This record gives sequence, structure tokens and C-alpha cells, in this order.
Amino acid sequence: MLTARGIAIPPGLTITRPSEAEPAAASIGGAVVVKAQVPIGGRMKAGGIRFAQSPQEAAAAAGDLLGTAIRGFPVDAVLIETKLDVAAEVFVAVTYDSAARSAVVLVSLAGGIEIEASQPGHITTWPFSMLNSPSEYFSREIAASLGLTGPTLMGLARLIDRLIRCFTQWDALLLELNPIILDKQGRWWAADVHLELDDDAAFRQKSLLALLPRSVQTAQRRSDFEQRAVEIDSADHRGVAGRLVPLGGSLGLLIGGGGASLTVLDAVLDAGLEPANYCEIGGNPSVWKIKELTKLILSQPQVTRLAVIMNVVSNTRVDLVARGVIKGVLELGRDPREAIAVFRIPGSWEDEGQAILRHYGVPYFGRETSIDQVVRAIKPN
Repeated sequence: MLTARGIAIPPGLTITRPSEAEPAAASIGGAVVVKAQVPIGGRMKAGGIRFAQSPQEAAAAAGDLLGTAIRGFPVDAVLIETKLDVAAEVFVAVTYDSAARSAVVLVSLAGGIEIEASQPGHITTWPFSMLNSPSEYFSREIAASLGLTGPTLMGLARLIDRLIRCFTQWDALLLELNPIILDKQGRWWAADVHLELDDDAAFRQKSLLALLPRSVQTAQRRSDFEQRAVEIDSADHRGVAGRLVPLGGSLGLLIGGGGASLTVLDAVLDAGLEPANYCEIGGNPSVWKIKELTKLILSQPQVTRLAVIMNVVSNTRVDLVARGVIKGVLELGRDPREAIAVFRIPGSWEDEGQAILRHYGVPYFGRETSIDQVVRAIKPN
């Protein structure tokens, strides 16, 4: 797909059985990289990418990865790919900046793992209009801004120009190459690709999606944690309580209110706490649904406590949420005073909810306490 657009990718083969790894690596020749095919970023940090100097080492690495899980996603395929002779790594992405209402190219010479978090000051942005595709001169300016010259500059400029055109023509939300590798022979390679397409434009991209059957299936796959949340939500029509996204921290979150839930998540991150999940509840979910969701979140091995925070509610009963959370904690055999870090849901049936929490020794925060203040009241582990 990218190679058809003139973007070079390292030669490689996808396998699904350990016995296929050795002959695949032998056919490629030389050192190889073994990459788990799972729909998440940060595979290197999670142990999903291995390096092998021989076909035998590649077979061992594939055997270690296949049949395991990485951040909840089963590894049922690995890509065995040529290991490039790296001279430099560059980060390039094309996405849409909703604040600026413009498409934008993001670039940095500091390509590699978690560049967005570790090197935010080293990323420069180049807005462009999607109504009129920018000329290749625009891509040359970007490459020149990285300090490149001569054939190296021209090679990266051509790659960026093709990336912009792919982003526009494919109705993409994000097309990220990280890293783009310059090998010691002066050639540019796309070593890792992250592509997100606009679901609303899928009807225009049927030919593109037909080329990506495995990628589409993999991207739609849920972890066991996410699947259980969907099952809980589907088992009871009352309210919404099924959208859980794992984040890996130790503080479980039971939050709601659409935009308010994002505000809570931002406050948790700003306070230096490590959220275990993103979650939305609302629409007056039943006690059973809240109870099962509480048990699911607290059952994650790294989760130590649960924070229950919402804005002022009118269509959700505070007492039902309180009852569900308490029941979930008790069914896990835990003390609500220790398991519930904070509880802040002001609104309908607030007095009744507060009475339930008071009975179990759980402090209650009302509307007089802001979300930021509540989050700051959470004591670090």
C-alpha cells in the first residue's frame, strides 16, 4: 500500500506459527526484527519487538511472542522484517489540529519510542490546507528545517510529500511514521506506520480497506478488559457503563458526564496520579451494572483504589451509584474505606447516597468541592 505510493518499507513476512519463523528469516537474510502484530503503540517498551541475528534466534523470538498477550491483546501473528543499518531516525506525522482547524505535519529529528511524551519541545508543526494540496516545495521546507541538505533533504521531502497526499486521499485522521529511518547508504525507510481512518468516510475507501483485512480486524479487536465492560453494558439496558479504555496506572476511575469525564481525567493527570482506565457512566445505570463495573476495574492486578467522580447529575441517581460501588467492593472482600479513594457525585438523591457512604466510612464530596480539589485530596500510594 505504501510501497505503491513510493514510500519504501523494509522487506518482511508475516507469520502465524513459530515453525514459519526460521524459513521466513532465512529467506530475508541477515539480521531481522520480530514485531508482534497488535493494535497498540509502544510495542518496544511492552516487549513486543525483538531483534535476531540469525534465523534460529528469529524462531526463538517468534515462539516467545506468539500465543502471548501484550497489554491485553493476544499475539496471533508476528512480522519478521529486515533490520536496517540505522544512521538517523526521524518522526513525521500528518494529522488534523481541531483547535487550529487545519491539517498539520508534525516533524522531529528525535524519532523513536514515545517521542510525543519524551520530546514534546522537539516537535515542530507545519499547517496546510486540505482544499489545495501543498506543493513539494512545502515538503522541502520541512526537511530543510531539520538541518538536512543535498540528496538526504530531497529524499525526505519526497517521502513527506507522498505522506501528505496519502493522508488527504485516504480520508485519514492520522498517518504517522515513527521512526522513518535513514540507513547508512542514504536511503529513507518507513520502519513503523500508524494509520487511523475516518469511519464516516469508510464508504469512500472500500478499495483501501480491502487491502487491509488483517489490520482492520486487529484494530477492531478488544482486550478481555474492554470486552467484559461491553458485556456488562449490554446485559442491562439501563444507563451507560461500558466504555472502558485501559491506561495501565494504579488508580481506577469511575467517572462520567461526557466532557466532564475528560475534565476529570485531565485533573488526575495534572495531579501526577496514574489512571488505570478511562470510563464513562451516565443515564442512571442500575446498581448491578455499577457493581460489576466496579469489580472489573478493581480486579485489574495493578489497581489499588477507585476514584468515583462526576459533575452535578440530574439523570443519574447518586444513591444507586453509591450502592453499586459499595456492593462491588464488598463482593471483592475489600474494605470500602480503603478501596474508595474519593466519591464525588452531587445531584439527584444526593442525601441518600451520602448516607450509604457514611455508613461504610467513605468520605463524600459535594458540589461545594471542585473536581480539581477532589483530585488533589487523593493521597498518593
